[in-house]
Amino acid sequence: MENREKEIIKVSWIAVIGNLILAILKISIGIISGSLAVVGDGIDTATDILTSCITLFTAKILTKPPDIKYPYGYRKAETIATKLLSFIIFFAGAQLAISTIVQLVKGASKPIPEYSAIYITVFSIFLKFFLGYILLKTGKKLKSSMLIANGKNMQNDILISVTVLLGLFFTFVLHLQILDTITAFIVSFFIMRVGYKLFIETYTELMDGIDDASLYNEIFEAVKKVDGAKNPHRARLRKLGNLYNLVIDIEVDGNMPVKKAHEIASNVENSIKKSIENIYDIIVHIEPVGNIENNEKFGISGKDIE
Repeated sequence: MENREKEIIKVSWIAVIGNLILAILKISIGIISGSLAVVGDGIDTATDILTSCITLFTAKILTKPPDIKYPYGYRKAETIATKLLSFIIFFAGAQLAISTIVQLVKGASKPIPEYSAIYITVFSIFLKFFLGYILLKTGKKLKSSMLIANGKNMQNDILISVTVLLGLFFTFVLHLQILDTITAFIVSFFIMRVGYKLFIETYTELMDGIDDASLYNEIFEAVKKVDGAKNPHRARLRKLGNLYNLVIDIEVDGNMPVKKAHEIASNVENSIKKSIENIYDIIVHIEPVGNIENNEKFGISGKDIE
């Protein structure tokens, strides 16, 4: 198994164990103390267990080599997993919103929550900060959209727990039990917002696009450094997990031997790999100088980004 996948599995296990402890404590203490907001926070933490389990499963899929069915390999599984996480998170928020609306409509009186609800919320903030730091640091290091998404989810959990803490504080100070339910309702929207943002962020990669268009400038500049390579055009860059796959057309002297043209193409590949990290594969299509094909509709040329 590759080191990248081993690190993803390692931090995912840390997240699973940490969130499992928190979910059990928050849900049980929330029920005992009578705080619906803390229960809601615990439900959100329980979804984090599932998201971490998905990253564990996906990390094992990523190690599978390309085959006849998937010649580009299985790295897109990371993007698909991130999309799945967004659905799970949004559904958890929607369920909490529905339950709080039911409580508000019923208007049943509730006792003031116990102080244990505050203690577990404070503990949650510190532990979530640690888990979020580990996930984001490792995710950025490995360029893993799954871990970064999970880390951002942990950071949002801190905000959710702070909101719950404020709701509990005002419940104790003002003795208005309804504030706890209202806080849980607000928390549900935080949860759904995280799910929605993750859902939107994965669109670009699934549509074979990239977020950083400046990479095309770097590609064309790398081609210009190669003697004999002219007019780079129809560049098509897409992501496979944390790696990039590139197809590009270049022009060369139409009278040169095939062996020389192949050498130029190889030099173009090496030049691009020196300029851009995490290249999975490069396909260079060679054309004679001045060649025009009116049916070429795909790809990016230098004039498209000027």
